[in-house]
Amino acid sequence: MVRPRKGINERHQKILEYLSRRQDKQRYPPSIREIGEATGISSTSVVTYYLKQLEEMNLIERDHNVSRGVRLNIDSTKTPNRVVETIHNLSSSINELLNIPIVGRIFASEPIPVAASDFNYFDAETNIQIARSLLPAREKTSELFALEVQGNSMIDAMVNEGDVVIMKKAQTAENGDMVAIWLKDEDKTTLKYFFKESKGIRLQPANPTMQPIMVKNPASLEIQGKVVMVIRKLNSYKN
Repeated sequence: MVRPRKGINERHQKILEYLSRRQDKQRYPPSIREIGEATGISSTSVVTYYLKQLEEMNLIERDHNVSRGVRLNIDSTKTPNRVVETIHNLSSSINELLNIPIVGRIFASEPIPVAASDFNYFDAETNIQIARSLLPAREKTSELFALEVQGNSMIDAMVNEGDVVIMKKAQTAENGDMVAIWLKDEDKTTLKYFFKESKGIRLQPANPTMQPIMVKNPASLEIQGKVVMVIRKLNSYKN
């Protein structure tokens, strides 16, 4: 195996090596899901991000109108190591990966009795890796944390059971923000859209089968974070 040069991410190499092996053995390209499974990347969003970079580097071609539209743009007769050497010869800049801690679960459902302090029950080593450039430039990485989603109240916002939401710490929100809320009087948590209205706070699900939660006393809830990104669970993505 050729050692990665400084600034080159190992995941780009794994994807290229897999595409090279696949091209040698099978007549049809892999799906996003298959690339993720073969390279150990659990999020289809992250796989898509790396494919976009490889496409910009002219190492692959993609037909965005079909599900299996990924084609290696390097001579498939080369060995995987030679493919990696080709990528090493490029001067493209690869963005750094960030480790964001997964600190617990958040319930995208009817509020569930989980105290705010119970967010921190995941192992201290549990985290998710994402590319820095996937995040808004203004976000401070020290203020980011991740929560695993449980429930289906936000499915119309493309947030499903098992997905991971990247949050930034916040104590206030604007109308329309997706936020993690602790209902202090009931000692329950939930993930909903936030709306401040004349009669109180409306916590709106993104599921037409569910009713909003009305909170008459704004002091009885605490905003714990805003969603800045959703990492889709691999098997929730269909090709």
